[in-house]
Amino acid sequence: MRWQGRRQSSNIEDRRGGGGGFRMPTGMGRGGGPVIRRAGGGGIGMLILAVILMVFFGINPMDLLQEGGGPTSQPTETQRADRPGQTGSVSAQRTGPAVSDETRAFVATVLAETEDTWNRIFADAGAEYREPTLVLFEGGARSACGFASAAVGPFYCPGDQRIYLDLSFFEELHRRFQAPGDFAQAYVIAHEVGHHVQNLIGILPEFARARARLSERDANAMSVRVELQADCFAGIWANRTERRGLLEEGDIEEALNAAQQIGDDMIQKRSQGYVVPDSFNHGTSEERMRWFRRGFETGDLDACDTMTASN
Repeated sequence: MRWQGRRQSSNIEDRRGGGGGFRMPTGMGRGGGPVIRRAGGGGIGMLILAVILMVFFGINPMDLLQEGGGPTSQPTETQRADRPGQTGSVSAQRTGPAVSDETRAFVATVLAETEDTWNRIFADAGAEYREPTLVLFEGGARSACGFASAAVGPFYCPGDQRIYLDLSFFEELHRRFQAPGDFAQAYVIAHEVGHHVQNLIGILPEFARARARLSERDANAMSVRVELQADCFAGIWANRTERRGLLEEGDIEEALNAAQQIGDDMIQKRSQGYVVPDSFNHGTSEERMRWFRRGFETGDLDACDTMTASN
């Protein structure tokens, strides 16, 4: 990815060892008021309609926000990152040395590119995009969703509209999950931003309200739909990034490989030698790759309706 020399987001909160300080994010409201001014035009409105229809039929795609708190236990590889109150990509143990300033600059640049993409998409729909804050931490982080260790991997907390990332996760992505490359890392960030988009357009709140009606099995099944949509949204960002001439040869393949390596079936095979489909809450490798590719090839929100599509 051609990222050097481009704008870096100011929406970074660096909690690593007290370094980097705190910078008040720009463009992100704190009052909790409505985000969507007008949802009737195009894909945003259609996605919200899909959510409402699913809720009226008693189907809830998430087990993400139960009890309004953080993780109730430290997840293993098969438990994944989407614990109560937060959404994420994949669990990982923190290892390795401190990450360089270059990696921080890369993360800030990718975040800036997502801001440019989603500000434009929301504006085209007559809506306002509130930019999330990305929190860099080491070892553990306290959020509005509770305290989480780095073992949960990157995650998004709807309660404070922040993305949490221990940069050493990128080493795990490369070493444990065999998903090297800067665009594999960019895909992880874009996926978490995708959850933020879901929060803003009302998908996460609607599912949180309906969650109590579901069994664990049904909640897992619907959580998969939410995660696949975040993958599709990441693909939309990749589409807009390609339009700006920032992609290099092999970038999309890096993202697709990452999606494959962190599919529920792949992780369960790696960790326990067999798969338990009813426990999936992110989607299979094939599903994650397919929905990322769909977002990338179409660049269209309407194409990311995982709620009514057959997986």
